[in-house]
Amino acid sequence: MATKLNLEGIQPADQKDITELKQKITDVQLGRIDEERFKHYRLTRGVYGQRQLGGQMFRTKIPFGRLTTEQLDALADASERYSTGNLHLTTRQNIQLHYVKLKDTPALWADLSRVGVTAMGACGNTIRNITASAKAGIHPDELFDVSPYVHALFEYFLRNPIAQEMGRKIKIAFSATNEDSAFAYFHDFGFIPRIKNGERGFKVLLGGGLGAQAMIAPTVYEFLPTYKVIPFVEASIRVFDRYGEREKRMKARLKFLLKKYTIAEFLELVEQETRALANASIEIEDSNNWQPTPPATLAEETSISIQNPTAYQLWRLTNVFEQKQKGYHGVQLKIRLGNLSASLARQLSGIVRKYAANELRLTINQGILLKYIPTDSLPAIYNALDALGLANPGFGSIVDVTACPGTDTCNLAVSNSTALANQLEQVLLENYAYWIGDKEVNIKISGCMNACGQHMAANIGFHGSSIKVGKQVLPAMQIVLGGGVDETGKGFIAEKIIKIPTKRTPIALTWLLDDYEEKELGGERFNDYVQRQGKMYFYNLLKELTTKDDLHSSDFWDWGQETMYKKEIGVGECAGVAFDMVTTILNDAKEKVELGRQALEEELFGDSVYLSYGAFVVAAKAILLGIDVKCNTHIGIIKDFDQHLVDTGLFDLEVPFAELVLQINQNQPEPAFAEQYWQQAAAFLEQVFAYREARLDGNKEVINAHYNA
Repeated sequence: MATKLNLEGIQPADQKDITELKQKITDVQLGRIDEERFKHYRLTRGVYGQRQLGGQMFRTKIPFGRLTTEQLDALADASERYSTGNLHLTTRQNIQLHYVKLKDTPALWADLSRVGVTAMGACGNTIRNITASAKAGIHPDELFDVSPYVHALFEYFLRNPIAQEMGRKIKIAFSATNEDSAFAYFHDFGFIPRIKNGERGFKVLLGGGLGAQAMIAPTVYEFLPTYKVIPFVEASIRVFDRYGEREKRMKARLKFLLKKYTIAEFLELVEQETRALANASIEIEDSNNWQPTPPATLAEETSISIQNPTAYQLWRLTNVFEQKQKGYHGVQLKIRLGNLSASLARQLSGIVRKYAANELRLTINQGILLKYIPTDSLPAIYNALDALGLANPGFGSIVDVTACPGTDTCNLAVSNSTALANQLEQVLLENYAYWIGDKEVNIKISGCMNACGQHMAANIGFHGSSIKVGKQVLPAMQIVLGGGVDETGKGFIAEKIIKIPTKRTPIALTWLLDDYEEKELGGERFNDYVQRQGKMYFYNLLKELTTKDDLHSSDFWDWGQETMYKKEIGVGECAGVAFDMVTTILNDAKEKVELGRQALEEELFGDSVYLSYGAFVVAAKAILLGIDVKCNTHIGIIKDFDQHLVDTGLFDLEVPFAELVLQINQNQPEPAFAEQYWQQAAAFLEQVFAYREARLDGNKEVINAHYNA
């Protein structure tokens, strides 16, 4: 029996999201909606199928990782009530709960909504969680705090129709300074603060990405005023939504659209869309209200003694920094593999309430940042954290290994990330403990090439793979080197070197580190050493580890496993559906028309216009699929409908379909146009239903590659 849903104390918009999810779950269980279509829906609500049958991963959406202790406590409670009692911190400053039952997800979401935590847009083809430098607001070298701009962007697109059903996901990052600690260079949109003639703005990077074909985002603006940030992102996403690939999933990211069009051509399309936005400029409130209230130093804290002064000093060196606010410090917690138990989370909340400001920041290396600790309170908070095992030194250093969950829970993973990360950390602590203070070399592991562990942005990276040995399959790791950001803030994508059996990864790491220690040129940075030596040097250095002559039976076991490795890759749920029916697609168009009407009544004219646009395109897509015309972009659907139906006289329209639909980028979403456009969409849909009833079998199935457009 599903957990009873209690919506008391929840904001109306959140109530609508949660009750709709509950209804959709009921509908799919009763066969009212297709299972695969439901998959597309639930993903955009943070509900992601795990590797384990029947288990769901529930992902929250926490903009720039900003949490209060009340929110952390609620997450801890929810993890015990609905999950395994573990909070998993991700590289996108989110928290995930695993092994959640589908029927419990509405109640789980409701419990988190009461403290302001949402799951809307956490997965699927949406604008994903917007990340930012954890030190934003307290960084000694920042020009200004990016926090209000991140939050404004998050709120603007949270339920915005243009960002709910794109061809693929969009990822956005804000770095606090030129050091680009948020890795803006590999995001779809990256922003770095600038001030020009006293005005705030951002350097804008566009079209970066990791994964199998990693790309560095080019700079499209050296300075974009802050009031143009939201309109620029909105117009760009409208272009991406209309022109972006939808059939070939691996080519559906923004980076590939920028390869198809030059930057100048893309920006011209953006300018066309900007002319039709409701607001060509949007001012963002950037007051200092984003800073939490600093705590007072308690009298008894000034006389605290430290049992191990050496350990304390190492902790201060590697995990503590002085904020730009004099007299206060930031304290960074190294959370192994991003896993924090509910019990530990609650105890941490108590420490924060006593010694720090009531605001934690999740970091992109799966850690936690505490803020505004008075200098005199550092010994006391160290003792409190140490008692919980949360004062381990080396935050952000080589021993702070980042890893995605891998085959522990993910369908796409090829090999185990977490057990390997534990093994490498053990090797490092036993043999290279003196590297703990070195923050210039980092290690990141992904269970597959999709880079959730951000291995392509690491100095030393690994991603899961496999090697065929006769009729058997050997778990393997692809080694990549030279990723990350240099001292000037320039971003680098790591280069693939060689693939080796995963059990030999610790040996490969020691060979790399030993060679670096021997060959580096007087303080040479690791990435400079990698570039100087070149790819073939490292291939030859590690080639011996690829031999298959001396394999042992244990080499065929993945890390953390005691049985023979079996390559099992499930169907990933990052996008799309497996198949659908033309009738279902038409019902989607009908739903958009209804939502457009509701938006009109609520005077959300921009939302109504985009929903009407969606109804036009989806309805046209259904008819095209019915006559076996492939649909891979919105602009393609619009052109193909004219070519195959209007121009041939099969479908009667007074004006070309393109002229009808593309009114959207010729008119601002004012009330009169929104009403007219909705009426045209509703009338077109009626005509489409009549056309289909007269000519086609309503049960014709279409494959998802065509459906995704």
